[in-house]
Amino acid sequence: MIRRLFFFLAMMLTVTPVLASGNLIVDTDSRDSISLDGTWHYIVDPYETGFYTYRHTERSEGDPWAYWNRPVQKHKSDRHEFGYQSPYTLQVPGDWNSQDDKFTYYEGTVWYQRDFDMRRLKKNERVFLYFGAVNYEAHVYLNGKKLGVHRGGFTPFNFEVPAGLLKEKDNFLVVKVDNKRHPDAIPTVNTDWWNYGGITRDVKLVITPGNFIQQYAVELDPSQDILKAKKQNHYLISGSVSLNKPAVSGDVTLTIPELGVQQHYPVSGNRLEFELALKDVKLWSPDHPKLYRVNLAYNGETLADDIGFRKIEVSGKKILLNGEKLFLRGIAIHEEVPQEMRRAHNEADDRQLLDWAKDLNANMVRLAHYPHNEQMTRLADKMGLLVWSEIPVYWTIDFGSDAVLDKAKTQLREMITRDRNRASIIIWSVGNETPVSPVRTTFMKSLIDTAKSLDDSRLISAALEVHYNPETNRIEDPLGAYTDIVSVNEYLGWYGGTPDMCRTANWEVAYDKPLFISETGAGAKGGFHAAQETRWSEEYQAWYYREQIKMLKRMPDNYSGVAPWILADFRSPRRNHPVYQQGWNRKGLIDDHGNKKEAFGILKQYYREMEKGQDH
Repeated sequence: MIRRLFFFLAMMLTVTPVLASGNLIVDTDSRDSISLDGTWHYIVDPYETGFYTYRHTERSEGDPWAYWNRPVQKHKSDRHEFGYQSPYTLQVPGDWNSQDDKFTYYEGTVWYQRDFDMRRLKKNERVFLYFGAVNYEAHVYLNGKKLGVHRGGFTPFNFEVPAGLLKEKDNFLVVKVDNKRHPDAIPTVNTDWWNYGGITRDVKLVITPGNFIQQYAVELDPSQDILKAKKQNHYLISGSVSLNKPAVSGDVTLTIPELGVQQHYPVSGNRLEFELALKDVKLWSPDHPKLYRVNLAYNGETLADDIGFRKIEVSGKKILLNGEKLFLRGIAIHEEVPQEMRRAHNEADDRQLLDWAKDLNANMVRLAHYPHNEQMTRLADKMGLLVWSEIPVYWTIDFGSDAVLDKAKTQLREMITRDRNRASIIIWSVGNETPVSPVRTTFMKSLIDTAKSLDDSRLISAALEVHYNPETNRIEDPLGAYTDIVSVNEYLGWYGGTPDMCRTANWEVAYDKPLFISETGAGAKGGFHAAQETRWSEEYQAWYYREQIKMLKRMPDNYSGVAPWILADFRSPRRNHPVYQQGWNRKGLIDDHGNKKEAFGILKQYYREMEKGQDH
């Protein structure tokens, strides 16, 4: 009887770990929270000794040799072979690669640990542990209990802390971070960027009421005729609110003070939808990035968000923003600070990148090849930069695997959920340069359908490849039948021939849709000058851009914009020329020291012309 009672109590105390996916909490900056950023201890564990026994079975929860348990020495003869202490520390948020030379090329497991104190909770309050991103696989443990697992290096996730697990003092938090690449992962083993490992974005404790608004959307209703709405000064705002669990009473209060809105919506269940008609709404655009403070209150908690109202759509061969033709003067960006060879992880980092884009006279950025941090898209809202946001379905993945498709859909769902209210984002991209085959097209169409089911207010695309022909280059990838715009990466003059080949090149598109050049570019080592025919010189890159621009001016009438590759040089293990690359992709218009290359000014001038409507 006693043994049975002991077993029952042990079962009651067991925390069942979960996979983070559909339970994402949005707008955490508006919520009561405690930052866990700062200095963490670490253990490098390439053999995963702290996770597996010597028989390579996963350690049990209470195993004293498991690295998620605090090592306690009760007697001087006790033997311990791990511990967390200085000087073995890493800064969070941040990648480990840039913080110590021994991590530069490291791919494997690193255990992160920190202690924290917790205030006394009020009645019915709940606590969630929130991560902005961890690359790639995260196992999260608190006070010896496993909270859950998340896979995917660029999207947020959270786990609820079970009641009774937190202590007021000395909570022991451990995260097993593993950035190894896998054939069945998203992305897969083969990419063209640095595999930065670590807890790369913010970590916080989020404190909520017993029931709360988990996700929401407030937007200009995508079904309305925007030209008619502008003419009649009658705008339809629609939205939805999802609660963490069903409710049988209470109201959600929506306020938009600047527009005089205060509405109360009774709740029944865990979701409500609403519409309201408004006048005198100033629409968001790159020229006028107007944001309204939108408040949503429920159960004693008020969420505040700055939201812009705009409509993006396709009409025939044109992209329209708020009913007016839009030309995308874009630039691709990696989430990297080149001068410091590290992941960008704060607003200052993001501002540097977006200020460079504005200086280029760009009105759009392609955030490649994965979702960037939340500060980036919020800053784009404020600065008036349109955004293409993408999941890392990159090159050749296992398109025949249902499990891989599920991983891609999870990352797509997390990206869209986090940034659903960002006016700047006009395009969700489901992948980059995926090789044409029936199984691939089926896979990618499933992602497109999923994106549209999650958000029908934005355009869906994917960056396609093209194969060069001597005279006419025809874009006919079957995936183009399902995307809202046809986006293609082309490098005529870099990977195929020399830039003067652009002079005779012509382009055709099999679909009557807008055409967007989602990549084009050439490499140059900053400061290396030679005759323009010399590869890797700034002059060759400048020649490439001059010839490309001449070609772009002859594009078909559905040509709707370009986002050259790339704003700044970035790290890549694939790029190994001992003189000109040295582990860098040199296609940036800005070099690794922050200096503008000659081609920067050439593209800037083209964008100035396009803005003034002098060409095309």
